[in-house]
Amino acid sequence: MSRELFAIFGNPVDHSKSPLMHNRAFRELGYPGCYGRYLLEAGERLRETFLALGLKGANITVPHKEHAYRACDELDPFARQVGAVNTIVLRDGKLHGYNTDAPGFLQVVRESIPSGCVLFLGAGGTAQSSAVMLRDAGYEVTILNRSAPRLGYFRELGFETATWEEFDGGRFDLVVNMSSAGLEDESLPAPEELLRRVLREAKAAVDVIYGRQTPFLRLAKALGVPTRDGSDMLLYQGVIAFDYFTGERYDRKEIEEWMRGALEL
Repeated sequence: MSRELFAIFGNPVDHSKSPLMHNRAFRELGYPGCYGRYLLEAGERLRETFLALGLKGANITVPHKEHAYRACDELDPFARQVGAVNTIVLRDGKLHGYNTDAPGFLQVVRESIPSGCVLFLGAGGTAQSSAVMLRDAGYEVTILNRSAPRLGYFRELGFETATWEEFDGGRFDLVVNMSSAGLEDESLPAPEELLRRVLREAKAAVDVIYGRQTPFLRLAKALGVPTRDGSDMLLYQGVIAFDYFTGERYDRKEIEEWMRGALEL
């Protein structure tokens, strides 16, 4: 039986644990799939690269989620609403785009705080989709970003926003690093003094980066704030993506069991 090919596109991408999760689930569930990594430097070539590689599906990570949105022929209603795609499936000759980041992240947030105010540090594609889903679920979301241009999307949707210079503080139950700060270096997602002010009042801190203790998480821990990295978000969104890849033929709890086992290896 020939195998269906899947991959994750990103830049960087060598750190990704998605291949471990998906390949473990493929093997244990008996699905003829193989999942790899692809370093994509030019996001505008995402569609042609996907087709040239003969892929059945792909996950998309930073910085290409908005390129993925534009590459698709058909969009899930939520992906269309938020303008960001992180999961693509080839079906009937067309690229179908989905957003699994936001529902995966919502599950993490619900496990961290049942309700309350959330501060996002960063305004990229993951922040766009997650902000909408969290607000729909009853959370109050504020977005803080270094510069103003990327905040326009959020302002049009009625979110509270601020640049570093405009930010006058506030009390937030959950503070989330939605940026890539700390992924490959020791940078923080905002000035340290600003972070100290908001973290001192927070009940929890989450970084969407996984697999390392980022400077943001180290700072939060030093201030006594409970922390989580992005491992659970990766897991939860991966389960949903796997469901799309395989035509929704498996129980999601069973998918999660095998994927979690791969992450813990």
